[in-house]
Amino acid sequence: MSGKLKEVRTRISSVMSTQQITKAMKMVSAAKLRRAQDAILQMRPYALKMGELLSNIAEAAGDDVKIDLAQKREVKNVLLVAITSDKGLCGAFNSNVVKALKRTIEERYAHLSNSNIHVMFIGKKAHDQMKRMPYQLHTEYINLFHQLSFEQVAAATDYIKQGFLKGEYDEVIVAYNKFKNAATQILETEQFLPIQKSAPVAGEKKSRTDYIYDPDKEQMILELVPRILNTTFFRYVLDSNASEHGARMTAMDKASDNANELLKELKISYNRARQAAITTELTEIVSGAAALQGS
Repeated sequence: MSGKLKEVRTRISSVMSTQQITKAMKMVSAAKLRRAQDAILQMRPYALKMGELLSNIAEAAGDDVKIDLAQKREVKNVLLVAITSDKGLCGAFNSNVVKALKRTIEERYAHLSNSNIHVMFIGKKAHDQMKRMPYQLHTEYINLFHQLSFEQVAAATDYIKQGFLKGEYDEVIVAYNKFKNAATQILETEQFLPIQKSAPVAGEKKSRTDYIYDPDKEQMILELVPRILNTTFFRYVLDSNASEHGARMTAMDKASDNANELLKELKISYNRARQAAITTELTEIVSGAAALQGS
């Protein structure tokens, strides 16, 4: 019986230590989340408006200005960008991105051979899950979150754009988690390149947006397009960063609650075992006393 009591005490101590760790991780993630949330909420309206402007520019340019990054080609090679975290303990945050990529390959690029499918990793966790898959894997910017800044993200975006312009990829798809709130992250899979033209609203007559360009239409478009793409990709990364901290905070909060429930059950088990041990000892004492009186 004493062995069982010692085992339960050891489990209680272990669960309490784990609970202290999960509570500390929740507090750290909450502090990081506030900064990451402020960054994406301040940047998102600007980035979305710039993305809308980009689609309208691509539509309005027509045949007057050739936008290389908007040129559609037969899809022979594709680049899939997986934006995940460097660390785990954040629920299904990372595995959802990997599942989305696999589903995209099966549904959209099943006709391509494995050598024509390229996967670029931003964050280590997707690479950990996909490193044995028979695709062309790119890890040049896997450590982007170590020093997260617009300049670093712009360098990664330029790498993607150059690959598209050289014909290494005919389409670029990005999978990431869009931040909604601390408890909710929305998995998104968006086409980054070629630039998609603005789609006409149902029931409305299609009309070309009229812009006034100064100094020159072609020069303005060719200057704006790469900058807007950099901003759009930076939004993807900031969304994923905020989503990661929200997912980890929620996961650690639930882990702490589960530890509480487990502690309650273990304490009940301990008290029952202790009560049984005391009852056994009393029985042995009474039996011994009775035996001595009988003798």
